[in-house]
Amino acid sequence: MKERILKRFAQEIATLERELKIELPREIQRARELGDLRENAEYKAAKERQEIVNARIAMLKRRVSEISLMNVDRIPKDRAGFGSTVHLRDEEGALVVYQLVMPEDADVEKGLISSSSPIGRALLNKEEGDDIRVSTPSGLRQFELVKLVTIHDDGA
Repeated sequence: MKERILKRFAQEIATLERELKIELPREIQRARELGDLRENAEYKAAKERQEIVNARIAMLKRRVSEISLMNVDRIPKDRAGFGSTVHLRDEEGALVVYQLVMPEDADVEKGLISSSSPIGRALLNKEEGDDIRVSTPSGLRQFELVKLVTIHDDGA
């Protein structure tokens, strides 16, 4: 999972750096050729995009550094943590399955929730049989953790 995220970030960084070093300089040069830079919307748009791309690259490189330092061995083997799949029974008795992922991979529709979301934080360090109460934007929710598969069990 960690490697997949790092690979995706590396691809995005490469794409953005290509845009920053090749495509944007061409756009800026074309815009300069149009004349007065004070009244040149194309020039302003290209310069703004250049700032956005630089900021995104810096943020991605910072996240790559943080993720690279993550020690998977420190993730609990018997409690919910990053990469865990949790099977929860809600207050109506319905079974819900979530996997705790990084914010970049969160997709509630696919059952992928960020470990920093309200439910994700409430699940951290929980064991099978634990009751979980969490305040969400839609109100208080209660679950029982009925099955836990950690990142270590999953072979990830």
